[in-house]
Amino acid sequence: MFNTALYQQIDIEVLKEIVDKSPSFWVLFSKEEFRSTIANCNNSSTLGLDKLSWSHLKTVFKHNECLTNIINIANAYINLGYWLAHFKRLTVVVIFKLNKQLYNTPKSFRPIVLLNTLGKLIEKVIGERL
Repeated sequence: MFNTALYQQIDIEVLKEIVDKSPSFWVLFSKEEFRSTIANCNNSSTLGLDKLSWSHLKTVFKHNECLTNIINIANAYINLGYWLAHFKRLTVVVIFKLNKQLYNTPKSFRPIVLLNTLGKLIEKVIGERL
């Protein structure tokens, strides 16, 4: 028989073990973070919704002023706690897997999600940091 009172008591004990920690602050992004993250991106990837490739962004990042502006945008997103709807849009392209006899099951297809390349880069930099 399931004893809910016992589980409720255990849950409360677990909560008592949580120690309050002071909040940590987000350190602003650096040029090195963006450059090292984009260096690991494959130039042969499919274009994003914005029609930019990684090689386009790598060329843009060679100019310090452009890179600084993109970093300022990323820092503003973090400070405001807001992610633009433009970066939330996606398109799913479904392609056939090769050498399948029948294409009547979902396993016969491969969905590819296309995101905004700049938004994807900012997400990658955040992911690297975390």
